[in-house]
Amino acid sequence: MQAQDLIKRVSALSPELGRDLASYLGTRRLGLVYEESKPEYVRLWNKPVIEGDLVNVLPPRGEAEDLTDDADKHDDIWRVAKIDDGVARLVSAEREEMLDAKVGDLVAVARFDQDIYCGLRETGRVERGGEKPYQVVINGENFHAIESLLFAYRGKVDCIYIDPPYNTGAKDWKYNNNYVGADDRYRHSKWLTFMEDRLRVAKALLNPEDSVLICTIDEKEYLRLGLLLEEIFPNATQQMVSTVINRAGVARQGQFARSDEFIFFVMIGSGRPQPQELGDDWLGGVGSTVKHDLHWNLLMRTGTNSLRTDRPNLFFPIYVRKDGKAILEVGDPIPLGVDRHSVPDRDDAVTIWPIRTNGNEGNWHISSSAVRKAYSKGYIRLGRFTERGMAISYLPAGEQRKVDDGIFPLIGHRDDGSVIVDSDSYHATYLPTTVWNITSHDATRNGSNLIKSLLGGRKFSFPKSLYAVEDSLRFFVADKPDALIVDFFAGSGTTAHAVMRLNHQDGGHRRCICITNNEVSADEQKALVGRGLRQGDPDWEKLGICEYVTKPRVTAAITGLTPGGEPIKGNYKFTDEFPMADGFEENAVFYDLTYLEPSVVSADLAFDEIASLLWLRAGSVGPVITHRDDYAVADAYGVLFDTAFTAPFMRECHKRNVDHIFVVTDVDTEWRRMCDEFPGRDVVQLYKQYLRSFEIGAGR
Repeated sequence: MQAQDLIKRVSALSPELGRDLASYLGTRRLGLVYEESKPEYVRLWNKPVIEGDLVNVLPPRGEAEDLTDDADKHDDIWRVAKIDDGVARLVSAEREEMLDAKVGDLVAVARFDQDIYCGLRETGRVERGGEKPYQVVINGENFHAIESLLFAYRGKVDCIYIDPPYNTGAKDWKYNNNYVGADDRYRHSKWLTFMEDRLRVAKALLNPEDSVLICTIDEKEYLRLGLLLEEIFPNATQQMVSTVINRAGVARQGQFARSDEFIFFVMIGSGRPQPQELGDDWLGGVGSTVKHDLHWNLLMRTGTNSLRTDRPNLFFPIYVRKDGKAILEVGDPIPLGVDRHSVPDRDDAVTIWPIRTNGNEGNWHISSSAVRKAYSKGYIRLGRFTERGMAISYLPAGEQRKVDDGIFPLIGHRDDGSVIVDSDSYHATYLPTTVWNITSHDATRNGSNLIKSLLGGRKFSFPKSLYAVEDSLRFFVADKPDALIVDFFAGSGTTAHAVMRLNHQDGGHRRCICITNNEVSADEQKALVGRGLRQGDPDWEKLGICEYVTKPRVTAAITGLTPGGEPIKGNYKFTDEFPMADGFEENAVFYDLTYLEPSVVSADLAFDEIASLLWLRAGSVGPVITHRDDYAVADAYGVLFDTAFTAPFMRECHKRNVDHIFVVTDVDTEWRRMCDEFPGRDVVQLYKQYLRSFEIGAGR
């Protein structure tokens, strides 16, 4: 029940109590209740520090930073008043105090609730897929990266797959620049705030007509996550699956060993899992219901409503030729009060009535006209004569469609005229139960060990099984060969790898956008600080998740070579087996998230870092328009920089039949003119619509 509904009902009984309740609930929420723990500031590591920025002053090299909840962060916020010869004059944001510091000792910060404008800077690419669209890896703060995708993909994403931090208390994730440990009394509230912020932006990315959000979690937060998902996606269909990831179990002192985790499927609009052809591991409790041949039902009804008196219109004679090889006639139903023995027999046939084993008169499953039609098509099968008559079978409507549609190819007819089909060519498809105990989903063998093979021995903590992610996606995108998938907790890049596997299996052009960061582990951070290094230093950055694992893993999967240039050893298993050294015919591009000043964007001085966002919006195919000229038209989109060249630009766009058109202009009439010229196409006014996308991004 919504709070306003409750207040209304109470007020109808007692206006005074209603007012008191409204006052009490004014600052409270019903449902999932927790104390929001918003970070006041967020660091923008990739932003060059300029005059006017808010900044933190980093501690001297070799000293660890105090990032505990008790640290006075307000005293750490400074505004850059002036920069001269690499030295910044800083003014305290909270006190009347000034400070000089080297620009290299500063990191830009921004209030969490302010608008942040992002771009992309390419850091490399791999190309083996010809004209296929590119898989994309973005290194950056995932909240800002998701917001940047809103410009390109609002309401267009088919599937979001995420494996967020599990909040185990083992310092496996950072919040407000600090690792969150088990002793943090607000760690659950921090985790929920962290997740809610990102899920609300993710909701805006998903196609409201047909999409799915897939989210994995373990027992530490699954209850809170389930409530949070119901709150954010109230109109979606939500289901949770338990999946075994380690059959041996992970020992926990004084507790049962954990062998499984959970997967939430949030199905939006018409989004639903589609039956798939699955291996024996999947059968479980549904094994007995999976049919690998046509299923013939007895024509005589059994169970409830199976007496003549229950369905009088389904009591009629069937005249079978005396050799039992053909039906000569199907009679009409006889009235309930008429004795069947009064109905004359045929000299050349045996009369078959629906008589039950106890001698009672029963009824047939289908009408006399339906029997005639089914028999004419070979969908009635005759048994042997018995004392009670003959067992006659028929194909239900669904089974008939399998023959009509060629799922079971027709190869002949029996002596009685019934169809003979090729069952060997049929592969059963079905949906499994909500308990998955699948050999290929073992996270050690097909996650950790797989990464070691791909990356020449490099390790990554707790990666997903490649095949577990592949299977989860398959239920929702197998019938969408051009699906767009987003993972904003990409980690080692398993989702991108799984998408490429799916493409390999059916020739699809699915795209994956993976968002990760370049964090190091808590232990690595301590060691690096001890060496006098800071985030941003090359020796620090090369050990971060994105640089050390994600980008090399995607590259290795495509090329079939380890980072050291050696062919990857081993084969892909289970579905679609082939040597990993073969790689994939795919393309991939890597980006760092950058931060932009809106005034610089509006002045058309930041196109280089916005260019890739335009390309993403146009489908991430073909070349990226990077050069600024009067206008430029690529395979999938065009950019008009100077409206004086509108006429030739429009001619070229028509000639190439591009679907995405970007117009750099502050004049609305120029943009509307282009909309009129290209009705039904994606016509974008730069940089107004780009800036507006970030301003309305998360509704902060």
